[in-house]
Amino acid sequence: MKYGESAFDVLYLLFAIICGVVMLIKAKDRPGKLMGYAALILGCGDAFHLVPRVLNYFIEADFTAALGIGKLVTSVTMTLFYVLLYYILIGYFNKTEHKSITACVWVLTAFRIALCAFPQNGWLENSSDMTWGIIRNVPFVALGVLICVLYFQTKNEDSLFRFVWIYILLSFAFYIPVAVGAGRVPILGMLMLPKTVCYILLIATFLRAALKHGSRVTPRRGMIRHT
Repeated sequence: MKYGESAFDVLYLLFAIICGVVMLIKAKDRPGKLMGYAALILGCGDAFHLVPRVLNYFIEADFTAALGIGKLVTSVTMTLFYVLLYYILIGYFNKTEHKSITACVWVLTAFRIALCAFPQNGWLENSSDMTWGIIRNVPFVALGVLICVLYFQTKNEDSLFRFVWIYILLSFAFYIPVAVGAGRVPILGMLMLPKTVCYILLIATFLRAALKHGSRVTPRRGMIRHT
């Protein structure tokens, strides 16, 4: 188990970071660059949690604080990843930015990060407190739902992005049971593997889009609809 999970985690991190670097080098337009930044933020952020997790399997040492701080960093970077998904959608599909939706994205982001900063989360103790696990994830799930709906609205505008909303939806379907109940039911932590697969599919979509549409200008233009 530890070898399989560790190999999967390392390969995922390498995939995300390498893809991010490739997109930043190859992309010619702003959406492509944002896709590269999104992959890098996701990979580098997850590394703060996954690297101590892998080391914990093979080294006899106390990784409690490292794992907890890693969860904190990942919580913040995952939130920023969804902010980038919003701006990728606007740029890639050439949408007119709607101020109320943008404000909602940033309010939910700020609220989520602020809740993560509360000492009650017990990051240094790698706490699995269910109450705070729910509290800090409420704005994050709301942000995810918003981004998922926006990508659903554009699913027929580009074949490369037609499944992105499904990847987002499934990632949260796998993530929520872990965030809420993994502290009491450790086996739920296994759901992080299919959640990571969803992120791999997202990054693969970004990579294909960034390389295929280096100077893409989408002819279809419209305002993001209210959700």
